[in-house]
Amino acid sequence: MTNALSKMLAEKDYLLADGATGTNLFNMGLQSGDAPEFWNIDEPAKITALYKGAVDAGSDLFLTNTFGGNASRLKLHSAEKRVRELNRVGAELGRELADRTERKVIVAGSVGPTGEIMEPVGSLSHALAVEMFHEQAEGLKEGGVDVLWVETISAAEEFRAAAEGFDLAGMPWCGTMSFDTAGRTMMGITSADLVQLVESLPNPPIAFGANCGTGASDILRTVLGFVAQGTERPIVSKGNAGIPKYVHGHIHYDGTPELMADYAVMARDSGARIIGGCCGTTPEHLAHMREALDTRPRGERPTLEQITAALGAFTSASDGTGDDDGGEARTRRRRRRG
Repeated sequence: MTNALSKMLAEKDYLLADGATGTNLFNMGLQSGDAPEFWNIDEPAKITALYKGAVDAGSDLFLTNTFGGNASRLKLHSAEKRVRELNRVGAELGRELADRTERKVIVAGSVGPTGEIMEPVGSLSHALAVEMFHEQAEGLKEGGVDVLWVETISAAEEFRAAAEGFDLAGMPWCGTMSFDTAGRTMMGITSADLVQLVESLPNPPIAFGANCGTGASDILRTVLGFVAQGTERPIVSKGNAGIPKYVHGHIHYDGTPELMADYAVMARDSGARIIGGCCGTTPEHLAHMREALDTRPRGERPTLEQITAALGAFTSASDGTGDDDGGEARTRRRRRRG
C-alpha cells in the first residue's frame, strides 16, 4: 500500500509544510522550561489551534507537538513513563483535525533528538537509543500519524538509531538534520555526508533534508549541497524565519513574511520538494509562502549570489564541504550538468 506522503509527492511538484511549534506555543502562553508535550493533555484546544494555524495558512503537512516526547527528554520533567500517552494524544489531535479538513493534509509525527550524546563519544548506547525512538514511534503510530518525522538531528549514529526504531514500528519516515555550524551539524556532518548516510540505510526515509540551523540563506546553501550529490530522493527544507536575535530578554527572529515567501520560492527552485519553516515561522509567514509558491513561476536554480542578494548574507564563509569558495564552483558545475 502506498503511504499518504509518497502519494501526495507523486501528485504534486512540491508540498508546503508547517512552521514553528515552540514560537507559536510561547505566543499562546507556554512558559520557558515547560514541556510542550504536556499541553497535549492539559491544553488540547491550544494544540489543535497550533495545528489549525498551519492548515488554514495552506500547509499540506504539519508536525505533531511531540518533538521532545522521548523518555530521555521527558525524564527531565519526571514524565518518562508517559511517552506513549503524550505522543498518542498529540497525534490523535492532529489526526482529528486532518480528518475534518476538506482537502488532504498529512499528519507527521515529530521526533526530536534524545538530548544525549551517543557512544563512543557519549554514554547513550545504540540499543537504548533505538528503544527510545521505537517507544515514541509506537505512540505516534497508535495516535494515527501518516508518517514519522525525525528532525534537528546532529549525529549520524542518532539518525541511524531513529531509522531502526521506526523500522521496528513498521512506519514510513522522513528525517532532517540541523546544519548550524559553518554548514555542518554540531557533530560535523555535511550535506554530502547526510546524502550518503540516507542511501546507506536499509529503510531509507521517504524524504530527507535540513531544518532549523541559522538563517534562510544558509539552509538553501545546504539544499544545493544535497542536490549536488545527484540524489533523486525528495529534499526537505524547513528554515528559520531569519536570524535569531536576543531582544529585551526574548529570542526574536527577524525574517518577515515577505522574506519567507522569497525563501520558499528559492527553496523550490533550488530543488526542495517539501518546504516549510522552523523557529520563528508563524501562520502569517506560511500564508505568504503558500501564495508565493502558487503564484510565482518556477525559475532556474539560484546561484549563491542570488540567494544572498535576496535573503541576506551567509553566517559562515564555508558550506562545510571543504570547498574554499563556499560551494560556488560545485554549484556552477551542477548547473552545467542539469
